[in-house]
Amino acid sequence: MIYYAILIGGTILGAVASMFFKQASEKENIIKALWDIKLYIGGVLYLASALVDIYVLRYLDYSAALPFTAITYIWTLLLAYFVLKEKISKKKIIGVGLIVLGAILVM
Repeated sequence: MIYYAILIGGTILGAVASMFFKQASEKENIIKALWDIKLYIGGVLYLASALVDIYVLRYLDYSAALPFTAITYIWTLLLAYFVLKEKISKKKIIGVGLIVLGAILVM
């Protein structure tokens, strides 16, 4: 059970990393984005997320761990709404819900 908790932490890291990439991408051009610290924060967080995945895969079946990472979509939806102030439609909520349901059914 502890490994699933660690995996949840990794999914949060991945979602936060994507948010930083999104923020860096809002620069006027790619050169300015390359100088944005948010790009590098996102990269470090993605690396940390990957290392968590590698660690957890030592103890969990791949067929159980990978579908479980679908909860990343929940964190992404929440970050988009609360941090990035994006509008979240019912269609997006249903879509994420179906992805998570599918992941649960596969486990």
